[in-house]
Amino acid sequence: MDASEALLEIASLLERERASRYRAKAFRRAAAILAELPEEVRRDSARLREQKGIGASTFEVIQQAQHGQVPDYLTELRAAVTPQRQSALRARLRGDLHSHTDWSDGTTPIEAMASAARALGHNYLAITDHSPRLRVARGLSAERLREQIPLVRAQSDDTLAVLAGIEVDILEDGRLDQTEELLAELDIVVASVHSLLKMDAAPMTRRMISAVSHPQVNVLGHCTGRLVQGERGTRPPSQFDAQAVFAACAEFGVAVEINSRPERQDPPDALISLALAEGCLFAIDSDAHAPGQLSLLDYGAERAEAVGVPAERIVTTWGLDRLRSWASS
Repeated sequence: MDASEALLEIASLLERERASRYRAKAFRRAAAILAELPEEVRRDSARLREQKGIGASTFEVIQQAQHGQVPDYLTELRAAVTPQRQSALRARLRGDLHSHTDWSDGTTPIEAMASAARALGHNYLAITDHSPRLRVARGLSAERLREQIPLVRAQSDDTLAVLAGIEVDILEDGRLDQTEELLAELDIVVASVHSLLKMDAAPMTRRMISAVSHPQVNVLGHCTGRLVQGERGTRPPSQFDAQAVFAACAEFGVAVEINSRPERQDPPDALISLALAEGCLFAIDSDAHAPGQLSLLDYGAERAEAVGVPAERIVTTWGLDRLRSWASS
């Protein structure tokens, strides 16, 4: 087995399970280091072990792979990590409109996210790093976002369109946390609430309706903000008039995100059904913060299918031309 491929598969499996981001990064870093080493160093155990970034665990994986074995740690992860769920709806998804890179709180460069999207057969991937107000996530200032946009689009090729986007914070008064000029330049704008999640229902409703009525907003991200499992603990959903918010989404052509992260499961099934009844569009997104998390779309597809969301109402089943036309309208 190729040692670099083994290291990267381990990283992807750790990312899919939302394990320690540092552990997954260590295996990706080791793969990058190994790829740059001369053949004579890769085959010299003593010199290989001395390389900065090659630790005990990654060294063992490399050694076992170089001896023609499937590394023990990889075998263990393949057995432990939940395999990707197969469904008719998952097979119809064409891309993903919500992902993060190391420009904000993701773990890898834009290139790594694009490469993983290609491997999954995506036709398009939107890079939507955070906006300035979310300092804990290294949100992008206007200057940094302006610098990022051409780098994102430069990753596009004949098989994958990499779209320049943002996950923009919805501020307390409903304004968006980025300049109007820059929002107009982007391909995709996901608007999400990240602060004051316990705001009273009436002002939270006004806040969200103000955001989705903005002409540049395409997707309402993880609308309740809840957490139902995972290392961050649990968090109750925000309170708002969901019928009014979803009616506004339907009126302005904004897709309600079905966030695929298992720790979010956002919106809850009952709210997906309500959005469906209100005539909303949907976007099944991964909210990936690492390449291995792009595969989490299978969870979102499974939930949407169970609730009965028709594929034609899901913008991420659409082809690129139709998606661009909707996003730009």
